[in-house]
Amino acid sequence: QVQLVESGGGLVQAGGSLRLSCAASGRTFSSYGMGWFRQAPGKEREFVAAITWSGATYYTDSVKGRFTISRDRAKNTAYLQMNSLKPEDMAVYYCAAGRGTWPTLSVGYEYWGQGTQVTVSS
Repeated sequence: QVQLVESGGGLVQAGGSLRLSCAASGRTFSSYGMGWFRQAPGKEREFVAAITWSGATYYTDSVKGRFTISRDRAKNTAYLQMNSLKPEDMAVYYCAAGRGTWPTLSVGYEYWGQGTQVTVSS
């Protein structure tokens, strides 16, 4: 059974940092792209960051320079380092794995985690 399990969410003050992890099991994802999406209350799920199987990275404009996506193939795990957090970053963060052509689009991802809550206090 394929599973993606996020961890690392929590409550942080504005300007603080969190590191999200996405541990994959059930298969090897070395040939898959990994992505992070988020959904705030009352809003649609949106793309945050992605890393392709070859290591290319993509970010939504609002997190460029603050967030960093990475992966550890040996651990079958992806990470999202989030620095200088803002109240507008508050959302449920989801990781995903897939082999879609466009890393920024959710339709390209086959597997999804359950999400982890990130709360940023002002």
